Amino acid sequence: MKQSIVHIALVVKDYDEAIDFYTKKLNFVLIEDIHLPEQDKRWVVVAPPNSTGTTVLLARASKPEQENFIGNQTGGRVFLFLNSDDFWRDYNEMTSKGIEFVRKPKKMDYGMVAVFKDLYGNLWDLLELNSDHPITKRIK
Repeated sequence: MKQSIVHIALVVKDYDEAIDFYTKKLNFVLIEDIHLPEQDKRWVVVAPPNSTGTTVLLARASKPEQENFIGNQTGGRVFLFLNSDDFWRDYNEMTSKGIEFVRKPKKMDYGMVAVFKDLYGNLWDLLELNSDHPITKRIK
């Protein structure tokens, strides 16, 4: 059996501002942006450059109760983990584009890590995992 997680849904306030942030500030690639008139929504998918794994589905809040979770999908915990092949390149570029890092870069047993906020306040880890880390071995 082979299975994989294809998308992670991220609740956003506005499709266009989310696309702008992910493509211009994080350099993600816009994979799909399809209007679904019968549901009055869009199917918007982004992914890190050169990524072949899980993508992020930007899902606009469609009910008032969903709006409460914009920027706080995990109750203040780090929500998503962006692995890089060059931590310092990406950290410096993100910082120059105004990305707010709430935890400074730190060398850990598993590699380099720093925590940043997305445009709504969700917390992300920017990582460069060591070459011997089990995840690194899976994605090569």
